[in-house]
Amino acid sequence: MAARSIASMTLSFGLVSVPVKVYTATESKSGVGFNLMHKDCGTRLRQQYVCPHDGKVVERADMVKGYEFEKEKYVIFEKSELEALEASASHTIDIVSFVPTEAIDPIYLDKPYYLAPDKRGGKPYRLLQEAMKDSGTCAVARWTWKGKQHMVQVRAGNDGLILQTLLYADEVRSQADIGIEETDIQPTELQLAEQLIEQYRVDSYDAAAYKDEEKERILAEIDKKIAGNKITAAPAVEQPGAQVIDLVEALRASLKRKPVAEQPAAAPRPARKTARAAAPTPEPAEEAPAPKRRSVRRAAEDQPAPARKTGTKR
Repeated sequence: MAARSIASMTLSFGLVSVPVKVYTATESKSGVGFNLMHKDCGTRLRQQYVCPHDGKVVERADMVKGYEFEKEKYVIFEKSELEALEASASHTIDIVSFVPTEAIDPIYLDKPYYLAPDKRGGKPYRLLQEAMKDSGTCAVARWTWKGKQHMVQVRAGNDGLILQTLLYADEVRSQADIGIEETDIQPTELQLAEQLIEQYRVDSYDAAAYKDEEKERILAEIDKKIAGNKITAAPAVEQPGAQVIDLVEALRASLKRKPVAEQPAAAPRPARKTARAAAPTPEPAEEAPAPKRRSVRRAAEDQPAPARKTGTKR
């Protein structure tokens, strides 16, 4: 299925305007979710909005939006007023400066988007991409979207331009507030640590080489539960940091071990198909094998069924 853009914008720098389309670059694949159920009958619970003043369930047609300007004091907005607030949104991504690509601390990087050239925007789009790639720079720009002005980074990716929203300074906490203890590092310790880093070093990060093993483990346990088996806790494993050991000896011992990247890969799990029939209850004396996993419907963990959306937050 072809990707669908979420907006059409104009990327502007100097007197040059590049018509672009904006696409989401990521999708959320959260962990395994569980629904809240009624213990007595096993029915999934439903969430409702209840007015604490009169105790009545409020339907969506009777809901309005308000802004809390003082504690327990609200100003109510009509639909037309909310639309007027959104109407001021700009359809331009205004570049304000160019900086070295590595000049932006990754901690400020937030949500990424892809930019693609819109009609008649192909040449200036490619020109900007190649110019930033050759100069080792990225653009810092302003982008107003969904009622908020974002500072964004626009950089040259391998296949096109990438826009990534940036956190403001007041949205990032200072690491200095943590109070990390200062310690003395011995030359021998530093040398061994650098050798260990070099042993584990690879040329690039391959995202496809990794998977959520914890999620797979939980899904396998769910398969056992679907088959009628009881889930029991695995024996506790002592954490590596539980014992106080000599740092130099630990580094030397680590250098003798084979890096994870060089260890033989585990055999891949066989593909599991959707279960079509309930598995029979196993005999008490032996554990039934896990069936082919059926599709597990995602839901917010320990949350009731989602209510109707009420629109944007204040």
